[in-house]
Amino acid sequence: MSDDVLVAFDGSPLSERALTYALENFPDATITTLYVINPIDSVIDVEAGGLPVAEDWYDNAQERATHIHTTATDIAAEHDIALDTVTEVGKPAREILDYAVGNGIDQIVMGSHGRSGLDRTFLGSVAETVTRRARIPVTIIG
Repeated sequence: MSDDVLVAFDGSPLSERALTYALENFPDATITTLYVINPIDSVIDVEAGGLPVAEDWYDNAQERATHIHTTATDIAAEHDIALDTVTEVGKPAREILDYAVGNGIDQIVMGSHGRSGLDRTFLGSVAETVTRRARIPVTIIG
């Protein structure tokens, strides 16, 4: 049984399913959800007119991260489990892998597709990269 489980969590329905899977299958583990702020997505939002001011991208991304962590915490509370939440900034696959290695994670659980933006265009490229490069078990929820 895994002692430390990392769930890549972006608030999408598949990431919610991944978190539920981890909570139900690793109830005695320390579970951490990781949300990665991808600056590229923020640049695209600014260019597309989704954000009013380019300088505010980081504040907007942090606000979104807080909302996403609240969702994860609420899901865990429904299972009477406390979890840790972490936010990193960078390329999602790299940040997931770096966090797992740097924090002694035993298992990664994630959805097969991300929330939106470029990750969705590349149809699961983050999940594919993590699966290929991880040196620990990865469970992909579809």
